[in-house]
Amino acid sequence: MNQVRVKICGVRSLEEAEAAVEAGADALGFNFWPRSPRYIDPDAARSVIRQISPLVSAIGVFVNEDPLRIAEIVSNAGLNAVQLHGDETPEVCAGLGSIKIIKAIRVADDFDCASINRYPVSAILLDTNIKGSYGGTGSRFDWSVAIEAKRYARIILAGGLNIENVAEAIKSVNPFAIDVCSGVESEPGRKDIDKLRRFMAEVVRANDLNNRNQ
Repeated sequence: MNQVRVKICGVRSLEEAEAAVEAGADALGFNFWPRSPRYIDPDAARSVIRQISPLVSAIGVFVNEDPLRIAEIVSNAGLNAVQLHGDETPEVCAGLGSIKIIKAIRVADDFDCASINRYPVSAILLDTNIKGSYGGTGSRFDWSVAIEAKRYARIILAGGLNIENVAEAIKSVNPFAIDVCSGVESEPGRKDIDKLRRFMAEVVRANDLNNRNQ
C-alpha cells in the first residue's frame, strides 16, 4: 500500500506532539531558527522528544545554521534527521556527514527541477517562494512542479496545505510525504488541536481512496 506520510512542523509543546502522534503523524518538526514564531529551545525539544513514541521521527528545522551547531543539537536533542530550510548549498549538505537531511527548496517561477540532483540528501521539501520568508507562509505553489520533481528525488510537499486541499494534494501529486505547519494553527506558533485532527483524518481518507484507485 502507498501511504503518503505526514510531518507536522513547528511543534512547540508536549501537548501538540502527543496530539499529532495520536492523530497519526509520522514525523514532528522542531524549529530551531530563533527568528521564527515557531522557535523552540533545543532543551525543550529534547524533553518533548524523549516523551514521544520512538516510532515517530523527530526532525530539526534549521535556517543557515553553523554545521557544528546543527550536529550538536542533533546529538543532544535526539533528532532523527534535519531539515535545512535556508540557503544551504549542496556542499553544506555534504559536510554534515551521516546526518540524514531534508533540503527545503523554495519554488520560484524559474525553478529548474533538475537542480535537485545537486543535493546529496535523503529528500527534497518543496515550499512556496515568498520574498523575505523561509517558510510557514501558508501560500501554495504550482503543484505541477512537484509532480515533475518526483523524477529526481523523494518529494515532501509543503506550502499552503490545509484541511480543504490536502486530499487534492495527495490525489494529484502523490508525494513521498506532506508537511503542514500554518494549516493546522490557530495563530503562528500555536497548533489548533481540532484542525490538526481534522487534517489527519483527511489524509487517512485520501490515502485510502488513492489505494483503492490504484
